[in-house]
Amino acid sequence: MKNDLPALPVAVIGAGPIGLAAAAHLLERGLRPMVFEAGDGIASHLEDYRHVQLFSPWRYNIDSAARRLLEGAGWVAPPDDRLPTAGEMVEQYLAPLAATAPVAASLRLAHRVLGISRDGFDKAKSRGREDAPFVIRAQAPEGVREFKAWAVLDASGTWGKQNPLGAHGIPAIGEVELGTRVAYGMPDILGGQRARYAGRKVVVAGAGHSAAGNLLALARLAQAASGTRIVWAIRGHNLARIFGGGENDGLAARGALGQRLKQLVESARIEVRMDFRALAIVRRDGALAIEGMSGDAAPCRVEGVDEIIVSTGARPDLSLGSELRLRLDCAIESAEQLAPLIDPNEHSCGTVRPHGYRELRHPEPNFYVIGAKSYGRAPNFLLATGHEQVRSVVAALAGDFAAADDVQLDLPETGVCSTQFEEAASACCSSTGTAAISVVAPVQSAQACGGGQCSR
Repeated sequence: MKNDLPALPVAVIGAGPIGLAAAAHLLERGLRPMVFEAGDGIASHLEDYRHVQLFSPWRYNIDSAARRLLEGAGWVAPPDDRLPTAGEMVEQYLAPLAATAPVAASLRLAHRVLGISRDGFDKAKSRGREDAPFVIRAQAPEGVREFKAWAVLDASGTWGKQNPLGAHGIPAIGEVELGTRVAYGMPDILGGQRARYAGRKVVVAGAGHSAAGNLLALARLAQAASGTRIVWAIRGHNLARIFGGGENDGLAARGALGQRLKQLVESARIEVRMDFRALAIVRRDGALAIEGMSGDAAPCRVEGVDEIIVSTGARPDLSLGSELRLRLDCAIESAEQLAPLIDPNEHSCGTVRPHGYRELRHPEPNFYVIGAKSYGRAPNFLLATGHEQVRSVVAALAGDFAAADDVQLDLPETGVCSTQFEEAASACCSSTGTAAISVVAPVQSAQACGGGQCSR
């Protein structure tokens, strides 16, 4: 059976920027992709924050194999230096890519993957395992179906599984019950969700660029809607690292993001609650109160809250591979060999050594997690890094190990050792620089031109 496996397709989970890039690389190598997307259309995660402008220009956002495929179909790339919104990423790049005949033929829209295993093998069974094809079970429009593949690339991302408000890593008490007053990620504050936040007291909890983007959007809203009050709750206290590298940042828009946030804080337009660890949300006199503890375990509270926006990053859904043999880092939940390169407890600046199939592989042959999900719970996944992951992994699947091992990244510096909020991340990284792109935690402000992750 083993020799027959390459006749089967390579399953790609997720039709976002990394999943579609994987399809392009597979096609270029003469392999047949089968791309599963849970949404009714491609790039459903980007559609969730299509109003957000990224801080990375087009030249960092387009995969090389995808560009070659598109240009062969007569596509003209957007200007390299222009900053797209997430919606423009879909409309001007991903939708045309998905519409090319070979990619369109591979798409399985509205197919939510429920689980991945080996044909006739549970996790415990070994003999003959690597000769068996993968089985992908999916909820399709016509019901539950099973598909077979000889390799699987999981590019399902993390945006759909946001971290909770609770400081313990589990939802704060009352967070689920009062969920109608809690939003996650990056709601459309200046657009479709404007009425929800105008004239209200809003708490933004989080430590990354998406939290910063929410704060900037709320500050713009407050200029037009009197009574809008903004509280920023963070678990750390080092604001200098949060505000970033300013003019030293290799991406001007990213540097400007932190400086604008700094100005808002210094002008007292945002109330900052540092060292705040949320434990519970309670209803009090028609409003909400967030109860927590400070860094020294003293009780603390934010009162009179109308709405809460949780921008604390995201985490991978590990249930899809529960019957596969995966070697995951026990803390980061990335591939074990990748974890030391991205562990935020050790690498505060988000830099990562170029890595490919070797760092991403698992004991389960021909199964790889790529893209934002490959970083597990670590922040700062970078889109350009994901493109290089895809190129290396697909080259390995094609048997071109020289190309697979030739992993290179050339990305702009952040200008600081850390732009992250977590105080545990204190060690500086090498001077190779942080990569430019993140679609996991973009920033919601046309002027801020933000983006970045993330993941998350």
